[in-house]
Amino acid sequence: MNFEIILDSLPQYWQAAWVTLQLLFMSLLIGLTVAIPLAVLRAANNPWFSKPIWVFTYLIRGTPMLVQLFLIYYGAGQFEWIRESVAWPYLSSAWFCAVLAFAINTCAYTTEMLAGAIKATPIGEVEAALSMGMSRVKMFVRILLPAAFRRALPAYSNEVIMMLHGTSLASTVTIMDLTGVAREVYSRHYLPYEAFIVAAVFYLTMTFVLVAIARLAEKHFLKHLVRKAH
Repeated sequence: MNFEIILDSLPQYWQAAWVTLQLLFMSLLIGLTVAIPLAVLRAANNPWFSKPIWVFTYLIRGTPMLVQLFLIYYGAGQFEWIRESVAWPYLSSAWFCAVLAFAINTCAYTTEMLAGAIKATPIGEVEAALSMGMSRVKMFVRILLPAAFRRALPAYSNEVIMMLHGTSLASTVTIMDLTGVAREVYSRHYLPYEAFIVAAVFYLTMTFVLVAIARLAEKHFLKHLVRKAH
């Protein structure tokens, strides 16, 4: 192991780690924001609402995220009407395309998680809220969605970790995230172990922190289930 090269490259890795975290949290924020209303419609009994969303989530979950990223970043530019539209300054940006692709991907998975959690809500909770005079909107905001979030939290924690690892694909569209910097260090010094082991350590550290945060959140929000189990 060439520790001198590792130490010299650490500033690049730290900067790349910040890029990776920005990609992760922006994608999660956008994906979750869009997934909430989609999950409500996905869980609806009306097929006019639920079926189109099912098609969307099926297509996204059924195709690799790398293919989705390439279709957005490389595919959009082949259409002249897109290049001449107001959207082109955004679609020509690697950063925008990466965040868009990651957000769409996590949105599809999160939509199915939340929809399943909504459907799993005991009907008694809904009936009790309505019997107290709550409107359906208030019932969704105060009862149904919070309960669904608690049920979906363990699965969503795994989704966050998977998205962290998925951000490594951003390097394929020229973004200098952790994997991108590792590739650059490797191409400059021809030291694959040093380059990618350092990146792996950064990913492992971030995963450890995210898992710890997820466990604290689960311990707080799911403590009532633990009491019932005892």
